Amino acid sequence: MKAEQTELTIFERLLLWRRKHFSERTFILMLSFMVGILTACAALILKELIHKIQYFLTNQFDATGSNWLYLVYPVIGIFLTGLFVRYVVKDDISHGVTKILFAIAQKQSKIKGHNTWSSVLASAITIGFGGSVGAEAPIVLTGSAIGSNLGSVFRMNSKTLMLLVGCGAAGAVSGIFKAPIAGLVFTLEVLMIDLTMASLLPLLISCVTAAGLTFAVSGMGTVFEFHMQDAFRVDRIPAYILLGVFCGLVSLYFTRTMNSLEDVFRKYSNPYMKLLIGGSILSILIYLLPSLYGEGYELIALLMNGNGPEDWNSAMENSLFYGHGDLLLLYLALVLLFKVFASTATNGGGGCGGIFAPSLFLGCISGFIFSRLWNINSLMNVYVPEKNFAMLGMCGLMSGVMHAPLTGIFLIAELTGGYQLFMPLMIVSVCSYLTIIAFEPHSIYSMRLAKKGQLLTHHKDRAILTLMSLDTVIDKYDEYLTPQMNLGELVRIISSSKRDVFPVVDKSNVLIGIIYLDDVRHIMFRQELYHRFTVGELMQEYPARLSINDSMDVVVATFDKTNAWTLPVVDDDGVFVGFIRKSKVFTNYRQLLADLSDD
Repeated sequence: MKAEQTELTIFERLLLWRRKHFSERTFILMLSFMVGILTACAALILKELIHKIQYFLTNQFDATGSNWLYLVYPVIGIFLTGLFVRYVVKDDISHGVTKILFAIAQKQSKIKGHNTWSSVLASAITIGFGGSVGAEAPIVLTGSAIGSNLGSVFRMNSKTLMLLVGCGAAGAVSGIFKAPIAGLVFTLEVLMIDLTMASLLPLLISCVTAAGLTFAVSGMGTVFEFHMQDAFRVDRIPAYILLGVFCGLVSLYFTRTMNSLEDVFRKYSNPYMKLLIGGSILSILIYLLPSLYGEGYELIALLMNGNGPEDWNSAMENSLFYGHGDLLLLYLALVLLFKVFASTATNGGGGCGGIFAPSLFLGCISGFIFSRLWNINSLMNVYVPEKNFAMLGMCGLMSGVMHAPLTGIFLIAELTGGYQLFMPLMIVSVCSYLTIIAFEPHSIYSMRLAKKGQLLTHHKDRAILTLMSLDTVIDKYDEYLTPQMNLGELVRIISSSKRDVFPVVDKSNVLIGIIYLDDVRHIMFRQELYHRFTVGELMQEYPARLSINDSMDVVVATFDKTNAWTLPVVDDDGVFVGFIRKSKVFTNYRQLLADLSDD
């Protein structure tokens, strides 16, 4: 016990020393540097683990035919990941970016400590054994968890924790993709961290630090080698626009299909049933279409750098399509169609991974198919280079699926070094985003939180309401009235209370009415009436009642609709929980507004 007290005292002294010698702003910059270093290390470790596992499992495969081990490896990977999550982590670690958004909006940016390492191991096993998902979302969750927990150790406030979560995410994207600008823009667009002078410098430090360390360890080359086939030409603008629309529609298909398939997996609570369904779907698809194995970055590199049919036809190696070059477009179309099934089966069956890589993968295939069909039909007698359009398609899918046009533009430019095609990147990105936004107002990450009113946005008013917690504005009651009480008993309760409104409940504490002090004030002192009236006769219907699960948007809208100043809150069974006063909501709102506006 004494040793623990001494250790605690030393840490407390360290915190006091830090506050004395470093200003808050300076220390945040130091923490952002540490976050950048740690997230880059996590990204490098994850990538190395995935590559080692994949090479060990597949380096002996015969390229001229199908390999039956494709039926086995993915199932083993999902099974091992499921065991790791259930018996070691004992927590849900899927949907990494959604978890970050939820933590920012509902948990004061606090992310559990195990997320600093659990997603790295789980996704390495899943993807290394062939899971058709990406490593980027898990590493983004890891980076954000590093930022959150590092800030918590040094007892930073919730506003600083939010910034450090953003630094972790920015550093993760920057490190794993060697894309510092994309890391910054991703944090602003997808995580919706407000860009202020106070937040800009820490985010930049994390991005530059993570990218710099990754360049130092893995070399200065880009993630994807890309040789531009032809420069931007004005007569290709119609093709760029149509490619953007096509990518937007593919993004819509990907988003809606994934959500529908995830709903199917949620119906099963038995993890072994999920493994049976997800593993069966995944292994069969990978056996028939080996390009679905893992992240699929080899196919992306092939389509962007192939020099003709001989190179591109090698995409069908290890498959039943091998040697049938005339079926390349059919093969790629099937991969495009079934990638979402493979990705959802991976996560639904118990695996761990994200949709960054699937988005890039589908985008590259979409751009290649579009350009090949355009050239076959000689539309407008304008030739479009397949390599360029494969790269542009990656931008289109990224922008559409994530609802992040700027992230798509800068990420693909930095991933490939294709800065000379900035104008086409912008056209495709904007057209894809405008296409999907007409059908889906929220990204694949945020739509579920948005439906529950738990999504933090750049809209300042909505952001404040999202950050407000219902628990902080509820006045809990231990004074209850029943309909059988007479006026005398009511007066005795009122005389010993400082409240002006009281709940009337039945034997199960279910709310059936309320009594306002003002409504009984005129008869309170007439003792001859004490046994004449009961609470059941004096109570009123409440103008509306709120549920304990309602968002603050609903709370404020209900106050506006009823013009009430006090409303009751009940649980799912109608049991009374407490009252919410409009004045308290306004007070909390003003405080949060002041906190968010303080730079």
